[in-house]
Amino acid sequence: MYTPRAFAETDLRELDRLLARDAFVTLITTGADGAPFVSHLPVLYARDREHIVIEGHWARPNPQARHAGPALLIAHGPHAYLSPGWYPDKESAARVPTWNYAVAHLRGVLEPTEEPAALASLVDRLSQAHEGRIGSDWRFEHGRDDHVRQLKGITGFRLVVEQVELKFKLSQNHPEANVRGAAARLREQDDADAHEIAALMLERLERRS
Repeated sequence: MYTPRAFAETDLRELDRLLARDAFVTLITTGADGAPFVSHLPVLYARDREHIVIEGHWARPNPQARHAGPALLIAHGPHAYLSPGWYPDKESAARVPTWNYAVAHLRGVLEPTEEPAALASLVDRLSQAHEGRIGSDWRFEHGRDDHVRQLKGITGFRLVVEQVELKFKLSQNHPEANVRGAAARLREQDDADAHEIAALMLERLERRS
C-alpha cells in the first residue's frame, strides 16, 4: 500500500479502534493458478501487545476455504470526500479534491480448520460478539444436534498476523486552517463517516501542538 510518511500510523491502538468499529473485512489470498481470490467476512480480532490473531470462517464451498499460507486482510475504517472549496487557501495553493480515510492492511499466515470443537467455539464467540450489538440473544447451542450439524457447512480459519500497515490519511499535510475548515464542513454532512473523519482529523491536529 502506498503510504506517504505523513499518513503512516504506528500505534496499534488505532488498529484496535478500526476492528472495534467494523469487524467486516476483506480477505485476499492467491490460488494455485496464481490468481487472487477475495472474500468479505466478519471476524474476531485479538491482540496481545504485538501478537495479533484474526479468526473467522467461510462457507465450505468457497474456494478460499482450501487456501492456506500467506494472506492479506484489509480492515476498513471511515472515509469521506473533501472539496477543495473548503480550504481557505484553495486559490493561492491551487487545491484539488481528495478523499480522507483510515485503513489497515494485515499480512500473515492463514490456517484453515474443520475441527468441530474449534468451529463450535468460533460460531459461539462470533454470535456473542454481534448479537449483543443489536440487542438480540441468539446463541450457538453446543448440545443441539441441529446446530452441530450446521458446522459441516463451514471451514474456520486463523490468521496469525506478521505485518501491520496502518494508513490514516487525515489532511496531516495541510495547514491548520485547512484542517479546521474541512472538518467543520464534514460535520455539516448527513454522513456518519464524514463525522468520524472530521473527529480523526481534529485528533491528529491536536497532536501537532
